[in-house]
Amino acid sequence: MPVLWPIDFLRRTPLQLEAKLSYVRQLTSPMTNPNHPFLAACRREKTPYTPVWLMRQAGRYMEEYRELRAKFSFLDLCKRPDLAAEITVTPVERLGVDAAILFADILLLLEPMGVPLEYSSEDGPLIHRPVRTGADVDRLKEFDPEKSLSFVFDAIRKSRAALNGKVPLIGFSGAPFTLASYLVEGGGSRSYVHTKRLMYSDPGAWRTLMERLSQAIVEYLNAQITAGAQAVQIFDSWVGCMSPEDYQQYVLPHTRATIRGLTQGIPVIHFGTGTAGLLKLIRAAGGDIIGLDWRVNLDEAWEQVGYDVGIQGNLDPAALLAPPDEIRRKVAAILRRAGGRPGHIFNLGHGVLPDTPVEHVIAMVEAVHELSAR
Repeated sequence: MPVLWPIDFLRRTPLQLEAKLSYVRQLTSPMTNPNHPFLAACRREKTPYTPVWLMRQAGRYMEEYRELRAKFSFLDLCKRPDLAAEITVTPVERLGVDAAILFADILLLLEPMGVPLEYSSEDGPLIHRPVRTGADVDRLKEFDPEKSLSFVFDAIRKSRAALNGKVPLIGFSGAPFTLASYLVEGGGSRSYVHTKRLMYSDPGAWRTLMERLSQAIVEYLNAQITAGAQAVQIFDSWVGCMSPEDYQQYVLPHTRATIRGLTQGIPVIHFGTGTAGLLKLIRAAGGDIIGLDWRVNLDEAWEQVGYDVGIQGNLDPAALLAPPDEIRRKVAAILRRAGGRPGHIFNLGHGVLPDTPVEHVIAMVEAVHELSAR
């Protein structure tokens, strides 16, 4: 297929150039179908059915994952490319979804910045030395993702080989705000008081922190693209704690810079939770596909962000605990709201819950494919 180079191609950084060349190699590879329904939906093109994949597609709800998790720590699974690839590919084979998402964690890029991580089964990720002052921000290290996170890119290459072109592979990272909040809070939070205190009391330190994270994310995701990721998702899981005014001032410029720094031609999914009041601003920050949680009606959200972008979502993860007939009814309701418009990717409004029966997930995937067939 002909390659159309962007006008500013020669002005891009070496890493962006390599990622762009990798993308072109992917398009011309016999292992890749650029018209796969997921990739076509990312371009808002017509598809034979609505593609579907799931956040936390590989997780504790799957027996195969639990068996591995009983033998290895979470970080060990992330840092063993063979195991990470196995976990990435297994749900595709088991569920019949239309995309694989790399098994990794949004916080992995914090370790080479000099931030030790601990993963507690009860409390999730813990950072024992939070970043709460300008001096703490200054101590963060610059790093080369190709060297420091080589296991991630090895996992991408192994996953692509194992998938053998069956479905596209999605890479991902946390967004600058969510990563900053983890760094400042030291773990989960309900009020984000430490994050907002730094943001309000030392805006210079906050800006420096967000700029450093943005640049690190750009380099990390472009390296994922170079390794073979065919789309990327930016998770802003905690941004729903922000008011629209604060989002516009303290978050939007940095998320926009992140998305603009990514390799052109690779679809970007921009996802956040609790964002019903931020949707127009999230759209302004960028992304080819805007991911929705379940707290907003899909048709109303799509109208807000505009039909010149796609929409991903947005079934309540708890709906998968319902009987299959009720799951099918809820799937149909979301598809009706999408109205068959090109650019809809079916997903949950957040990750699969650990108690979800695998059979219910399969029933959802089958319902999406059957009810959306065109």
